[in-house]
Amino acid sequence: MQLNEKVVTGAPIPAASVILLRDAPGGFEVFLVQRHSKSTSFGGAHVFPGGKVDKEDHDDAAVGRLAAPRDAMHRALGETALDATQAAALHFAACRETFEECGVLLAGRQGRADAGLQAEALAAHREGASFADVIEQMDLSVDVSGMSPWSRWITPVMPSLSTKRFDTRFFVVALPGEQTALHDNREAMDSLWVDPRQGLDRYWANEMQLAPPQIMTLAHLSRFKSVPDVLADAGRRAPPLIQPEPMQVDGLRVVAYPGDPGHPLRERAMPGPSRLVFRNGHFEPNDGYDAFFA
Repeated sequence: MQLNEKVVTGAPIPAASVILLRDAPGGFEVFLVQRHSKSTSFGGAHVFPGGKVDKEDHDDAAVGRLAAPRDAMHRALGETALDATQAAALHFAACRETFEECGVLLAGRQGRADAGLQAEALAAHREGASFADVIEQMDLSVDVSGMSPWSRWITPVMPSLSTKRFDTRFFVVALPGEQTALHDNREAMDSLWVDPRQGLDRYWANEMQLAPPQIMTLAHLSRFKSVPDVLADAGRRAPPLIQPEPMQVDGLRVVAYPGDPGHPLRERAMPGPSRLVFRNGHFEPNDGYDAFFA
């Protein structure tokens, strides 16, 4: 991975990312897409589906398709600086990006979509219809009832693997029954379902690249045994705000997180290592592999 050395002074771009979950023998798996190697953000890395919030995500017609009250989505995010329309736009963007990047339709009629409705929506999308067009033409409601905010990450002015700053809200949701998740072959060139701990194993073995938010999120998710466990945890707490603090230590890039001595916030925001060190071409815990799970 190529480490960024440039300071980015612009305001972070609002974005939404979705952690898709599905049951698996002995536990659960998460869905990752591999960004195209020429992408300006996280090129070649495996990430959760997502992207920036578009202007169209704020349209009244689009937001009006959300099958949830705006004030409920606002409360779920727990951000007083947001208004209810902005909160709704973030939820809509999360569902749109999930559909555009991996074809999963978080919408339906009187509930989630099945595989047949997913296929119909994807066919319309391949013919040029946007996500907003698809749900309008098919008269669908965008279902966020099973989707919960998980965390909020704000890129520091010295991003690790990008030349852009993002203010990303991560959401967790279970894959709707019978649907299939596939990468789009445009922004993403590959994809996989993986157990959180196995994902970290593969990263440690240099079999895949991960950006720090994905590393720390997989370490967090490795504490849970099932999809219901993850969703229950998300539903009973406010999503933590994570603002990484980059620094140089002994000539190496270090990224500190809340609770680390090098971070201004002393209270931990999530389990796992309190800092990552860029060493041997990737980010790793200062105390080695086992620190992911300590």
